[in-house]
Amino acid sequence: MPRKGETQTGIASWYGVPYHGRRAANGEVYDMNKLTAAHREYPFETVVRVRHLGNRKEVDVRITDRGPFVDGRIIDLSRAAADRIGMVKEGVTKVRLKVVRAPAKAARR
Repeated sequence: MPRKGETQTGIASWYGVPYHGRRAANGEVYDMNKLTAAHREYPFETVVRVRHLGNRKEVDVRITDRGPFVDGRIIDLSRAAADRIGMVKEGVTKVRLKVVRAPAKAARR
């Protein structure tokens, strides 16, 4: 279970079409226009602040999915989240994650 204030640094990517409208791992329908993300380990409903280390822009996202499934990446952002921190054109960028809120109970899966 992540603790508030815990950090990770690594590479972020983003996902949109063709996943838009499909079920995320937590069961809800993925909407690329919402501020959500996929993480391999953090429980669903964890809220993380993502800081683009190149331009210092930040966005808070809620973990709703599992991934990324590419070695070396630590988070997959929704398109809206990627847009907020200015990384849509880059595709991938170095970020720092900070846990803002951990869920009271770990969601299954």
